Order: sequence, then C-alpha cells, then structure tokens
Amino acid sequence: MYTKTYRSATIRGKLRVCRLLQKNASTKSLIPSTTSFTLSNLKMMAAAHHALYIKPNIGSLGVGVHKLEPKNDGYELLYTKSKKQLSKFSPNLTDIYGDLLPATPSRLIIQQAISLDQVENRPYDIRAMVQRKPGGLWTFTGFLIKVGAKGKIVTNYHQGGEIWTMQKLLKRKGYEDAKGAELISRLTRHSLTVARALSKHKAGMFEMGIDFALDRNLHLWILEVNSNHPQFRPLKWIDRRAYNRIMRFARSYGRKDD
Repeated sequence: MYTKTYRSATIRGKLRVCRLLQKNASTKSLIPSTTSFTLSNLKMMAAAHHALYIKPNIGSLGVGVHKLEPKNDGYELLYTKSKKQLSKFSPNLTDIYGDLLPATPSRLIIQQAISLDQVENRPYDIRAMVQRKPGGLWTFTGFLIKVGAKGKIVTNYHQGGEIWTMQKLLKRKGYEDAKGAELISRLTRHSLTVARALSKHKAGMFEMGIDFALDRNLHLWILEVNSNHPQFRPLKWIDRRAYNRIMRFARSYGRKDD
C-alpha cells in the first residue's frame, strides 16, 4: 500500500466520503446509492438496482472490483484478476456473499452500478483534479479521461484502459463548442463544491481527484473521490500544460513525485 510522504490530509474510505456528500444539499443527487457489505444490504440493493458494484472501501487502480448482474435464474459476478476479466455464476445472493466473505465484509462496499455513457463503444469516466496551495482557495487544475477497454467492468488504465484529454473526448463525442464548454463548466463547478464540502470535515486537505461519470441519459454522477494520492502522471505525455499546472500546486504542499 502507498505511504504518503507529503502533507495533504486524507478522508479514508469510499463509504465515508459518500455519506458526507449525501448529506450535502449540493451534491446528494450526484451520489449513487452506496452502503456497507452485508448479506441483508446485498439483497436490498439487488432488489433496488439492476446491477451493482462490490468494491474495496479503501483501494485504487481497479483492484478488487466486482460487478454483479442478474442472469437467467441467478447472478453473474464479473471481476478482474491479473488484469484479466473473469466471471462466475451463482444461483443466489447468499452464495455470492459467501464467495466474497473472505475479503472481510468491513473492507467492502456495495454501490449502485451506473450505466456509463460511451465513446466509440467504450465506457469512460472523468477525473477532475482540484488543488489548493497552503492558505489558498480550492482551484480546478485539470481533467484526465479514463476510457475503459471494451467489455471491461472498470475504466482504469492499469486494467487495460486508456487516458485521454478532455479535448479528445469532446472531439470524439462530436460535441459542439457550446455543449463542450457547458460540460466543462458543470464539472468544474461541481468539483469545487465537492472539495469545499469535504474539506470542512478534515483540516489540511490540499488535493483531490474526483471521478465523475455521465450515464446514458447524461445525468452526472460522482463515483468516488481520491484524496490520498490522486494520480495524474499520464497527463505528462498527453497534456503537458495541465500536468505542469498540477505539479506547481503539488510542489507547494510538498508533493515531489507524480
């Protein structure tokens, strides 16, 4: 597990972050239904939503993520192992729960699966970086688009996805200038709202990577917020201007690496 060597406080746990944002009037409509991993919660969530994600409460890079979908007279559990996507069929949710139980229930969460918008028949989500210098205001500093491999349940680069710039996404989606500008404005506004809301609960926060997603109806969702060590290194090769800006902020609070 990564050990942070610079000063920027972290709010640990995806479930805690979701609950804090669900209590905020400006962000509660953007948070998918999320709860702890218990058998009763699994049954309740499966009855309420077509598909679910079961994933580590603390984790990154798409490791340990499972997707649960109904199939025939049971359920299909999709997951990745050594960067390969595998599947397992179970006739009932009790068996699914038993299969995942060795991972320790308190370390897993259940989240409503969002039917992601696609580009070139591939799902994508949008990482927005927000940062501030010590004593300064929160500032939006850059986008990083994660485009998943076809058929994969996660979009992460480490699981076969690609990293695009926002400009490339807008071009491939065929967005006109006005529509693209409106999306950027909306994402920027919401990312700053999230940063302000969460930093009220934890002093000394200087950076967050906020993962947004648009669904097939273009409703905006917040999938998760990484405040431990949000990654932006791939921008170094595809958007050097954004990368340099992020690094200028990062160095102000002691982050030397990228």
